[in-house]
Amino acid sequence: MKRSKIYLGIAVIAIAGFFTIAADHIDAPAVTGGTNDITDFYAFQGENTSNLVFVANVQGLLGPSATANAAFDENTMIEFNIDTTGDNVEDLVIQAAARDGKMYFFGPAAPGQTGLSSTFLTGVAPNVVDITPYNSASAIVANNAGMSFFAGPRDDPFFFDFGQYSAIIGGTASGFNNPGTDTFAGSNVMSIVVEVPKSMIGGTGTINTWVESKRKQ
Repeated sequence: MKRSKIYLGIAVIAIAGFFTIAADHIDAPAVTGGTNDITDFYAFQGENTSNLVFVANVQGLLGPSATANAAFDENTMIEFNIDTTGDNVEDLVIQAAARDGKMYFFGPAAPGQTGLSSTFLTGVAPNVVDITPYNSASAIVANNAGMSFFAGPRDDPFFFDFGQYSAIIGGTASGFNNPGTDTFAGSNVMSIVVEVPKSMIGGTGTINTWVESKRKQ
């Protein structure tokens, strides 16, 4: 696989079964501050170059006290969508859902249905990892069949100078800040990470991949 195209949708759409919502840090007021607010999505080649890594971060701008009390929403499914044929329709999905202090991962496998409405994959045994608690001495990672899984709080990796951005939009910026001020420094996110062998994804070149946050209805 040569590279991945990454799409992050911003939508608030009522659907049957699940409610699809997404955001990018603080730019979607309808979900900002919610437990299913997507802050960022990353897809990249792993340290093992035979693997791909998918990361979905939710619940941005968590300070230390908020992080200590943060938890994944058990009524929310995080779904990584993978298009291997270039038609912008998911051919495979990886689903993640929290329950009783653990994160359950299903897939990669073909979805039962495509589009905004989703149901959990059937006939697929889940992989399970304990959710790493805040201030844990080490990350809790589970491994199975060449895949690796993690869920828990992490430092927000997104670097963005929001003040300078606002100045540029407002026409008051006087120059370029290098490197600028990291607006999100000191804040945390709740992170879901899965590393998958490329052989499980298939495809012969570019893949399209995006993530959705879907709330049970």
